[in-house]
This record gives sequence, structure tokens and C-alpha cells, in this order.
Amino acid sequence: MCPTLIICGVDEAGRGPLAGPVSAAAVILDDDYPIAGLADSKKLSAPQRDRLAIIIRERALAWAVAYAEVGEIDRLNILQASLLAMRRAVLALKIQPQQVLVDGLYCPQTGIPSQAIVKGDSKVAAISAASILAKTARDALMIELHEQYPHYGFAEHKGYPTAAHLAALREHGVSIVHRKSFRPVRELLSTKNTKGAK
Repeated sequence: MCPTLIICGVDEAGRGPLAGPVSAAAVILDDDYPIAGLADSKKLSAPQRDRLAIIIRERALAWAVAYAEVGEIDRLNILQASLLAMRRAVLALKIQPQQVLVDGLYCPQTGIPSQAIVKGDSKVAAISAASILAKTARDALMIELHEQYPHYGFAEHKGYPTAAHLAALREHGVSIVHRKSFRPVRELLSTKNTKGAK
């Protein structure tokens, strides 16, 4: 009987927001303890994600969550920062996988055989689990940031460019946790600088 390949699923959360880090998770599931209800985190409600995240952490053979911070996003661009967070998550696993399956089009450089799978978070259980951990971890972090910067409403929109967030940006200006390379933030800074030059 052939030994089972140790497969790790990887996904990120938070590429689109104007503020906060991008998160990534890597998960090695235990085939002896399957988890019902795994799906793309975007298709689950917040209570469903929170419940599944607890089960994933309890039953997975290994899991890790990692981030790329706002400064890294601005310096590298969001794609490269996402890949960096993914790489950190994979390398933080307490068990080294033999294959890495990644949601999307690109794989992080880990030195481990890897495969990118479009819509992998809907097709591969380990990637679904990773998407749930990445999303719940980032949401929790944005709620913490809300405590520090309550006037932006991070607890509600998690940094995404909602009308309320954009209005708060215009009213209160750009904070240190905003991504200055993202167009709405960049344009606001440019307008402010132009006004200041007059």
C-alpha cells in the first residue's frame, strides 16, 4: 500500500481592502477526521466560518496563519505580498507537506512541489479550510484595529472600500494601517498634498 501524500492547502484573504494586512493560511487535513461543511469562505456566513475555524484547528494535522503587513503590500504590490504571506504560512507548519495546493493562479516559492488551482477553495477541502482560517484570522485582526481606529468602521467592512469607509477616509484622512499604494488612498493623499502646496 502506497503511503499517503502529505498535502497542504493554501489560500489568502484580504487582497481587496484598503487597510490592514493580507493574511494567508496553510492547512494539512487529517483524512481520518473529515470536516463536514468545508467550502469557499466567501460562500459561508460569519457564524459558519467561525464554527468551522474552531473545528479545523482542532482536527487538522497542522495549520498556520501568516501575514504580509501594509508596508510590505505598498512596497511589493498586493500579489507579491499575498504570495509572501502564503510562503510564511507554509513554512510555519509543524509538519512539512510534500505537495502544496494553492487557490488561484500563482504559487508561493516554498521549495515544495506546488500546484495552483483556479477556484481551488471550492474544489479542494484543504484549500477550503485554509480560506476559512485566513478569512477568520484577518477579520479578527480588523476588529482589533477597529478598537484603535474606531472612526473608520473596520469592524463592519474589514477595510474593504465600502461607501462608509471611503466617506470616513475623506473625513478623517489616511491612517498608518491604510494601504497607500491603493488608488482611493493614493488619490486622497495626492489631493491633500496638492492642497497643501497651494
